[in-house]
Amino acid sequence: MVFKRLLGSMGVGGPAMDTALDLATAVPGGSLTGEVRLTGGRADFDIEHITLELVARVEAESDGGEHEGALAFQRFQVGGGFRLAEAENRSVPFAVTLPWETPVTQLHGQGLGIALGVRTELGIVGAKYKGDLDPLAVGPLPAQEAILEAFGRLGFGFKSADLEYGRIGGTSQQLPFYQEIELTPAPQYAHQVSEIEVTFLANPSGLEVVLEADKRGGLFTSDHDALSRHVVSHEGVTHRDWNAVVGSWISQLLEAHTARTPYTPYGHGGDHATHTHKVDHGHRSGPGMGTVVAAGAAGLAVGVVGGMVAAEAVDEIGDFFEGDEGDEEGEEA
Repeated sequence: MVFKRLLGSMGVGGPAMDTALDLATAVPGGSLTGEVRLTGGRADFDIEHITLELVARVEAESDGGEHEGALAFQRFQVGGGFRLAEAENRSVPFAVTLPWETPVTQLHGQGLGIALGVRTELGIVGAKYKGDLDPLAVGPLPAQEAILEAFGRLGFGFKSADLEYGRIGGTSQQLPFYQEIELTPAPQYAHQVSEIEVTFLANPSGLEVVLEADKRGGLFTSDHDALSRHVVSHEGVTHRDWNAVVGSWISQLLEAHTARTPYTPYGHGGDHATHTHKVDHGHRSGPGMGTVVAAGAAGLAVGVVGGMVAAEAVDEIGDFFEGDEGDEEGEEA
């Protein structure tokens, strides 16, 4: 995984940078390693800083409706403070830790339609220059994978996934957005719910799992959402009956919300469930990927309709930055 950009704003003979990531697939809270390769130009340049930027395509609601845009949600300074001599080749290795809430972009190698990328910023004598985006693939943590596979074994299917700008009330959410993985209901629940959305908020000790059921309204009732929250540990993932655990979550979610339930405060600790609430953005599901595929023999069926794959979506983010920040290149910092 490499991206490369000639610093044309500095004129012919400026330095070039080429950033290579070591891992094909990272995980939330895991290490991201690689190196930034610099090639000197036709003169010496003082490199003030080298910064990596994590960028995601995020949906947001405003008075004008729903919008999509690119959001830089984490920055790491990985080098700087040296002079790059004329025609010099220099590599700057880096090792950074991804945020625990980094979105999952794929399951069993199958993309979920989430656009996530890495970009390098080079600071030279008071000016900053940004390179192109490169897609970043992030796989699930063991607990996340186990929960999604349990949904699949219980008959749920993958519908779509997106990133929503905003916060989920009452949680320990750290990033300014959260990921929603939208699932079609198993046949036995189809008369009760139109879809279930799963949000993972990972941290060093475990996961907060927020479930949102888009319930079907009857003749005398209106559609409304049911919400619940569960906390699970990273430990002992392989020793739990996840089919039973997830099945009980679904039953509790649907049974406990025959009517709207007001928000109740809760604490933290071991595995437990409670009611919570999300920020109401009136959002819709994001696009999918076009075909139905199997994510593992017993895993979640990844079936999406009519959208773009992750790599294409990252290209779209790149276009957004080119249009939005082009004037920034070459400006004095």
